[in-house]
Amino acid sequence: VLVLPERLMDAVTGLSGSGPAYVFTFIQALTDGGVKLGIPREKALLLAAQTVMGSAKYLLESGDDPSTLRGRVTTPGGTTIEGLYVLERSGFAGIIMEAVERAAQKSLELGER
Repeated sequence: VLVLPERLMDAVTGLSGSGPAYVFTFIQALTDGGVKLGIPREKALLLAAQTVMGSAKYLLESGDDPSTLRGRVTTPGGTTIEGLYVLERSGFAGIIMEAVERAAQKSLELGER
């Protein structure tokens, strides 16, 4: 059980309360990417979900931060860095951060009613 101060509850809502929807959206996008490349939808979904689950498990068990783990799986000049380049260029991290922030703000607004 994780205990945080009351003042962070709106932030927790933006991150963890709304987080499953963000993860489902990411899994859907990974799935759609696979389908676009010819993988049958049910197999693409299984691959995407297993990838997310395995990555999260590895992160929790390793004790390392995400950037360290990302570095371990990113070969210079390889396929992963090409995909990461597209995500970085499109502002992927900033979009996720803004989504968390906006959801937290909405939680605060709803609590003031």
